[in-house]
Amino acid sequence: MVTEQMKKDIAYYHLPGLFEFYELYRVFLPLFREHREYFYPWCEISSIYGAPEGCIWNGGRVGGGDFSPREVFDFMKEYGISARLTFSNSLLRQEHLWDKKCNALCFLLEESGENGVIVHSQLLLEHLKLHYPGLYFVSSTTKVLTDFSECLDEIKREDFLYVVPDFRLNKEFEKWKKLCSEQKNKVEFLCNECCWFGCRDRKICYETVSRRNLGEDCPEHRCAAPDANEGYRFSKAMGNPGFIGVDDIKDIYLPMGFSNFKIEGRGLGSALILEFLLYYMTKPEYQIHVREKIYLDNMLDLF
Repeated sequence: MVTEQMKKDIAYYHLPGLFEFYELYRVFLPLFREHREYFYPWCEISSIYGAPEGCIWNGGRVGGGDFSPREVFDFMKEYGISARLTFSNSLLRQEHLWDKKCNALCFLLEESGENGVIVHSQLLLEHLKLHYPGLYFVSSTTKVLTDFSECLDEIKREDFLYVVPDFRLNKEFEKWKKLCSEQKNKVEFLCNECCWFGCRDRKICYETVSRRNLGEDCPEHRCAAPDANEGYRFSKAMGNPGFIGVDDIKDIYLPMGFSNFKIEGRGLGSALILEFLLYYMTKPEYQIHVREKIYLDNMLDLF
């Protein structure tokens, strides 16, 4: 769903796990289409993002899933959902640009519809603009632009159709409301980040993932955040000062002119992704219907 097609009273979600949770979406998307009454009328699915295993351009998280890219892209096209590749590796060098697998994916992505790539590296961006002009581009939150003026400069760049700010800028309402309508259409807020709000190592964490995707031997990043050993918990994310909940979307962001909301979770289990879909999209009285349909599908491994 590109910016020009957006309705101001609709929240457009960008969901995790294009390849990682493809099996879950094969059950959920038909349910979303056939039983639209189960879901909030003010929300739609704009894109699903991710990357298959073994992509050196991948970043943010290590990709997963070995499904046929053509099958995945065709399925997204069938449901009118934009497919995005998370090629946000921040450490790419010139020799990495000619990787056969990643280029083949971009070629297929471009011919499969109105699809995009999430990027960090300027080097990769220039390569993609030259060789795959039919794709749109998203500026990755892995850039960790915590200064609002730097984030605004990124939003003003014509290279990007969307920009995902650092989650610590989410509640800068006095600054966000000053943006013009065109700029607001480009902002894609990260809603459910669980990372410690005071984290100073976010870039280092992302760089470690980038090195792993490049096949480099590097030590695991040790998070210094309080309770880091607990891993991701949605309940903890809800207490994060940057958390954007359903009421925030309806009562603050939509009236202020913002329509795009990213849900993180590529590195999590499908059971937790289902909880995100229930919380952000499903009417409370119908959540049990969605749960039953998903849980009773024997093809799915939800844990």
